[in-house]
Amino acid sequence: MMKSFDDLIKRPVTWLSGEGEHANVVLSSRIRLARNLSKHRYPVRAEPDEAREVVELVRTVVDRSELVKEGIFFNSESLTPDDREILIERHLISPEFMRDEAPRGLFVDDDEASSLMVNEEDHMRIQAVRSGLDIRQALQRARTIERHLAEGLDFDCDTRLGFLTACPTNVGTGLRVSIMIHLPALVLTKEMDTVLSQVNKFGVGVRGFYGEGSDVLGNLFQISNQTTLGRTEEDLVDSLEKVTRQLLMYEENARRRLFTDAPNHIRDKLWRAFGILANARVLSSQEVMNLLSAVRLGVAMGESMGLDLRQVNELMLSVQPAHLQRHFEKEMTTEERDVARAEMVRKMLTRKRTTRRRGPRKSGEN
Repeated sequence: MMKSFDDLIKRPVTWLSGEGEHANVVLSSRIRLARNLSKHRYPVRAEPDEAREVVELVRTVVDRSELVKEGIFFNSESLTPDDREILIERHLISPEFMRDEAPRGLFVDDDEASSLMVNEEDHMRIQAVRSGLDIRQALQRARTIERHLAEGLDFDCDTRLGFLTACPTNVGTGLRVSIMIHLPALVLTKEMDTVLSQVNKFGVGVRGFYGEGSDVLGNLFQISNQTTLGRTEEDLVDSLEKVTRQLLMYEENARRRLFTDAPNHIRDKLWRAFGILANARVLSSQEVMNLLSAVRLGVAMGESMGLDLRQVNELMLSVQPAHLQRHFEKEMTTEERDVARAEMVRKMLTRKRTTRRRGPRKSGEN
């Protein structure tokens, strides 16, 4: 069981496991339910004392729950700026969650498969995430947590409109479905803009690596529903899953064309990316993610790079600025991080390929 923040960051992230349906393209499926407490002002209007009261109220219910007791609850006041950046990089909180010093809380279960933000835009954001395309299991987990919380909390709900939220686009189910998807082939074939224009017609938003307002890194995109009012949870899940499967089809077709029409050219591009990662002395955040994107494509297409999907996924997390600084246990300038990042990647790739090349020792070998 986790007892501290250090325990949290030492554990493997389950949604990076590279398992689940279509995990070669889809990194994760995430469900978020927005809920508010009746008789309490919403976070944007609440005074610090009331916000702190909400945190303690939710924490009390969490502590009493048999379902979510295997985890850890953080008060925002106990988190350093570096801690908060690490939580953002692990997709456990949004950048907005720590935008000021208002009292907030965060519960994370032992395997980071579910979490609960307290006092972001709404009183609660229940999150559940799964590796690969597994929206329905994520929804089931989020619903289960919601039911346990509802045993001790009174949610703000209207008989006609449904669950009430701070943002009108979330009123109704309060459900946001989000898919993290890797689309390097569509980018390479210059089909991405056309595909995205088609996706937008279905009421689906496309965002960057860290969600709304963030940049695209490593050809990783987040797609999610834009509104919930007037739609059921099942309708929203069905709709986004349909769009995701269309994107999967486009991406897989583009991958096949690349490896059929220009196999030597595409393999050269992927192995050059690996070579740069294995030998570079300076790597920026943007560059390393683009190179790892190429390596991830190679691994997914069966190239013998000595890595599996989980290792590439975890490397994408490890090279992020806050994780990098925690690994080297010191604050660094941008230039220092670029040098340290290259050093980390070189060592990891060398170690993994050496281990794979040697293999397990046979019986009788010295």
